[in-house]
Order: sequence, then structure tokens, then C-alpha cells
Amino acid sequence: ELSVEELAEIYKRRWAIETLYKQLKQNFPLHFFYGESVNAIQIQTWGVLIANLLCTVLSRMIKRHVSFSQIVTTLRLTLMYYTNFIAFMRDSQKDKSATVLKELPPASESLLVD
Repeated sequence: ELSVEELAEIYKRRWAIETLYKQLKQNFPLHFFYGESVNAIQIQTWGVLIANLLCTVLSRMIKRHVSFSQIVTTLRLTLMYYTNFIAFMRDSQKDKSATVLKELPPASESLLVD
């Protein structure tokens, strides 16, 4: 009943869903849930989907080949620092400590001087 083009489109979308599912399983903690209610599971799932989308946007902004898992891991490690993540990932040979300190907002610079 379906045409060849429709079957190809269905298969293409199915493959995209499987690739997304694999990416989520490899990079985000959905091995256990923090709550037992349906609402808690939905909130955690939506949070992971949003985080995955934001990481995908960042990976496209970097404009050099970096694996998705490396982006997620680096983002997880540098999340609490004042860094320009895009510049941090674009130039891997640059001194990273200078990048971190240079990107501090003016209000936080006074906290460094005691």
C-alpha cells in the first residue's frame, strides 16, 4: 500500500530515533530514576532531552570535529567555571587556565583578590 519513497522516509526517521536513543543511553544518566511517579520520570526524561539538544547546538557551534561524548564530558567538567566553552573547545592548544581567568565577569574578579 505504501510507495517506495514513503517506506524510505519511514526507515530514515526510524534510524534517526534509534541514533538519538543510543546517544542518550551513552551520554546521560537514565539508568535509574530519581522518583517513582510518572511525573518524576517525565521530568527527568525531558531534562535529558533538553540537555541533549543544548549539547547538539554547542557541537554545531564549535565548527571542528569533536565527538559528542567528548563534548558532553568536557561540558560536565567545566560547567561550574566561567569559561567561553566554544572558544575552549575550538582551540585545543591554547592555555586553558588563561581562558578560564580571562572570561570571569567583573563582579567575580574581586573575589579572587584577597
